[in-house]
Amino acid sequence: MKNMTISRAAALCEGRVCGALEEDKELRHVVIDSRAVQPGDLFIAYRGENADGHDYIGAAFSRGAACCLCERVPAGETRPLILVPSVQTALEAIAAAYRASLSLPVVGITGSVGKTSAKEMIAAVLQQRFSVLKTDGNLNNQIGVPMTLSRIEEGHEAAVVEMGISGFGEMTELAKMVRPTIGVFTVIGHAHLEFLHDLEGVFRAKTEMLSEMDANAAVVVNGDDPWLQRLNCAQKKYTVGLGESCDLRAVELRLDEKGFTRCRLVGCGRSIPVTIPAFGKHMVYAALEGAAVGILLGLSDGEIARGVASYETVGRRSAVTETGFVTLVDDCYNANPDSTRCAIDSLSRLPGRHICILGDMLELGENAAQMHFEIGRYAREQGMDAVYTCGELGREIAAGAGESGRQFESRDALIAALPTLLRRGDRVLVKASRGMRFELIAEAVKSLGERT
Repeated sequence: MKNMTISRAAALCEGRVCGALEEDKELRHVVIDSRAVQPGDLFIAYRGENADGHDYIGAAFSRGAACCLCERVPAGETRPLILVPSVQTALEAIAAAYRASLSLPVVGITGSVGKTSAKEMIAAVLQQRFSVLKTDGNLNNQIGVPMTLSRIEEGHEAAVVEMGISGFGEMTELAKMVRPTIGVFTVIGHAHLEFLHDLEGVFRAKTEMLSEMDANAAVVVNGDDPWLQRLNCAQKKYTVGLGESCDLRAVELRLDEKGFTRCRLVGCGRSIPVTIPAFGKHMVYAALEGAAVGILLGLSDGEIARGVASYETVGRRSAVTETGFVTLVDDCYNANPDSTRCAIDSLSRLPGRHICILGDMLELGENAAQMHFEIGRYAREQGMDAVYTCGELGREIAAGAGESGRQFESRDALIAALPTLLRRGDRVLVKASRGMRFELIAEAVKSLGERT
């Protein structure tokens, strides 16, 4: 963090420097795991449910930490510490001040579905011209965002920051740190309803970002989303989607032999043919979001097309694998009703027998059972040949799927039955919330190909 010295960080968060400050070192990055500390880092001593970071201050220093941010001084510790009442509040103040010192464009991304895909796509596009810093993994919350901001270095020319929330007020705190010059809203959907109550609550919570953006900033929104269609904001709003009224839209959509989408992005004075090297209709929106940000930052049609083509699937987000036995769509990273419907839609576009292996979608609040039943019914209406489920709420999916649905008492029971459930050439979607650990099912599906 250029010019962010120990003493300056302490002043910004109104902390007290304890220990011997023989050299007022410039801090490198923010780190919360002592095992990941590199020389010059600022170690943050969080008190977690299972561990207290204060117990690892010595380990952080042994790995080269320049300083530690903490709420208490360990007995006998004489090396530089910044003592504060709350490490979270202090970290946010330091991150916000550091971000304010930077003049590069910062893209802030939020939404109920597709944040990470949008982040990766936007970064892939911008990397065709700029040196880009992007959120690593899913570090998108009030701890991860300041960690991301701390990694912006002098050579970076743009930053792409994912911003995830689960409750009211959290987006305001994130946006105070990030201060996006371009905001991207993917979709307003059924996520974290246990805390946000309904779609109106999701909309209000996500759009808190706008209050922390300058009026001359730009906002890119999904123009096919009914909630985002009605968004009024001081910033210049650009809509992307499939609808005729969108400022930038995708036309001439077709699947190639790999299940990838080829289309043309038209609008904003551009007509850009692209190939999206990933599975799923939602990736068309990610490409549109990447293109829109690229246009706003002056990229050429060729740069945008090359950026879209360079996109790489992250982790278990709609990763397509030809196992030698079936085509597996591994979408185990997370699930809510909107993303699951989208995954079913995308699966239905592939030729062959369609098999959905679905599980509980968590944090949906009091109407969770009905939402799961409706997913099963939707799968049946979309012509899925079989819907296999496990989990308490998965039982509702199976019920909604009618004759095509089958509930298993456990994940292990479902895995054991896979050889009798799947046929050669099937198209198989595996999707559930992370807590269900459906990646074990996905790996079992892959192993069927290894046996043939």
